[in-house]
Amino acid sequence: MSNKTKLKIGEFSQLMQVTVKTLRHYEQKGLLMPDEVDEWTGYRYYSINQMQRLQNIRDLQRLGFTLDEIKDLFEDNSHIPSIRQLTEKIKETEAQLRQLIARRNRLLDWRNARKEMKTMEKFSIQSLPEIIVASHREVIPDFAAIGQMCVEKIAPEMHRLGCKCPPPGYCFTIEHNKEYTPTDIDIEYCEQVEEMGEDSAIIQFKRLPAVPKALCMKHVGPYERFYESFVEAFRYIEEQGYKVAGLHRTCYIDGVWNQEDPEKWLSVIQIPIE
Repeated sequence: MSNKTKLKIGEFSQLMQVTVKTLRHYEQKGLLMPDEVDEWTGYRYYSINQMQRLQNIRDLQRLGFTLDEIKDLFEDNSHIPSIRQLTEKIKETEAQLRQLIARRNRLLDWRNARKEMKTMEKFSIQSLPEIIVASHREVIPDFAAIGQMCVEKIAPEMHRLGCKCPPPGYCFTIEHNKEYTPTDIDIEYCEQVEEMGEDSAIIQFKRLPAVPKALCMKHVGPYERFYESFVEAFRYIEEQGYKVAGLHRTCYIDGVWNQEDPEKWLSVIQIPIE
C-alpha cells in the first residue's frame, strides 16, 4: 500500500476493529482527525499512518491513560509517557488494585455467609454482637406487607440518609404486639448500619446491646407459617433447659426481593435465651 491510500471511515473502522462512534469521539476530542474530509459529501478519509496513531491511542488507554492525558502526550510530540507519568499511573493502579481486593474480600465474606446460612443446622446456639441499626416501627396490616414497606419506604429513606450497611447485610424485625393478631401488627424493622446517623421521621438510629446467647432456627417458607417454627423452637428451648430472655428477632435471608416462590423463602428466628 502507498501512503496515498485513503480509507473511508467505515473501512478504517472495520480494519481497526473500532466503532465509527468511537472514531467520531476521538475526532471531537482532537485526538485523531480524519486525514481528509470531502467538502462536498462530508465523507471522512483516513490514511495508513493513522492506523499507527490509533494503535498508540488504544495501547495507552489499555494502560489506564485517559483520552485527555493521551491528547497531552501527543501535543508534546511524544507518544511515550515520562518515567514520572508512568510512576503516577502505577500508583493509581495500585490504589485501584487495593480497592478491588477489598471488594473481592467483601464479596467472598458475603458468599461464605450465604453458604453458611444455607448449610446451617436447623437449630444452633449463637451469640449476637452489639450492633448499630437503622430502625423503623410501624403498624402494618399483615406479614405480607413487610416486603412492600422495605422496598417503598425504608430502602429509599436509608439511601437518602446515606446509610452504609456492612456486608453480608443483617436485617430483622421485632414484634411489639402483646398478643397475637393476624392484622395490625406492631412491627419494628431493623437493618445493621456502619454508624449512627441523624434520625428522620421514618428512620431512627439505635445501638442494640450484644445478646450473649440466642437460639437460632431456620424457617423455610412463607411468613404465615412462622408459628410452626415457633412451636419447634420453644419445645427445643424447654427440652434443653433454657429460658427465653428477651424479644425474638426474625431475620430475613431470602424473600420476595430475590425469590419468587414463597416456599423457598429463608428466614432465621433468633430467640435470646439463658
